[in-house]
Amino acid sequence: MFTGIVEEIGDVEGLRESDGGWTLTVRARTVLEDARLGDSLAVNGACLTVTALQPNAFTVGLSPETLRRTNLGDLRPGDGVNLERSLAATGRFGGHFVQGHIDGTGVVRAFRPDGDSLWVTVEAGPDLLRYIVPKGYIAVDGVSLTVVDVFPDSFTFMLVAYTQQHIVLPRRAPGSRVNLEVDVLAKYVEKLLGEGRYAARGH
Repeated sequence: MFTGIVEEIGDVEGLRESDGGWTLTVRARTVLEDARLGDSLAVNGACLTVTALQPNAFTVGLSPETLRRTNLGDLRPGDGVNLERSLAATGRFGGHFVQGHIDGTGVVRAFRPDGDSLWVTVEAGPDLLRYIVPKGYIAVDGVSLTVVDVFPDSFTFMLVAYTQQHIVLPRRAPGSRVNLEVDVLAKYVEKLLGEGRYAARGH
């Protein structure tokens, strides 16, 4: 479990094919302070397992499903990635419930400055937009954000100045893919309501 509060921006060292799969190596500092093999780290919001450790870097494995559902396959050496360690039981919960299970990707449509804040518009498919509501939660590349508006093919949110300085998104260009994790509560509600309708029909 994660909070969507990014601890640091890591730098991609390499994405390599290995024994029929892929590995991603990221240079970092903060998240390595207490890291151990087998730990879970969120990389751009995707929960991944540490498979190797170096003094200033870590390596994770990427499954075919991870590559299909996320933007991690787009990464190149030198790219920045948002990093967060899994939540400790004694930790402060500062964002929202983020599982690290990416539902799909969206595309950055536009950035628009508003004072020292930044409006961001992200295009997404109907399979994801059905779960996104104004003032609801969304994780974008692992960052816990509050949705402002929802349109038929996109949604918007704002980044305050502090957040802009501590995440990767403002470095991206329009057209870039971002990882999206919708609020899991919306999916549970949909499932429960669907089962209720099914039961009401006498099946």
